[in-house]
Amino acid sequence: MKFMMFMIPKVYQPETPAEEQAGEGFAPPADAIEAMTKFNEKLARAGALISLEGLHPLTNGARVSFKGENPIVTDGPFIEAKEVIGGYWVIDVDSKEEAVKWARECPAAEGDVIEIRQIFAEEDFPEDARKAADNPTVKEAIERDKA
Repeated sequence: MKFMMFMIPKVYQPETPAEEQAGEGFAPPADAIEAMTKFNEKLARAGALISLEGLHPLTNGARVSFKGENPIVTDGPFIEAKEVIGGYWVIDVDSKEEAVKWARECPAAEGDVIEIRQIFAEEDFPEDARKAADNPTVKEAIERDKA
């Protein structure tokens, strides 16, 4: 079973005091990166890690909202955002309980949150939906990315 674990760091949240928020030019401190790298290595050695990435703060982002005929683009930060994703892992484990076990081992900072969501597998969809999603160009791009 594949799961995505979303890191929701305190430093990206609007309720965090301004002096503690991650803004333009933000990068986590070296000791936090070192601890997270050790956790990521543990995931990899266990054969659970598929991919991971960290994300820049809201100040560097954009949001595209679909209301009416014309999508609306808003540059970050987004004042109404309550939970902001700072990065993610995609893992392959046997159960939600195992994904939770991994999340509990993460060297997260005080106030951080990890949200765990199962990723749909092809077999989760009825046959007509599988046929509608069957696209050779998309499959080729995904396979190329895996290589």
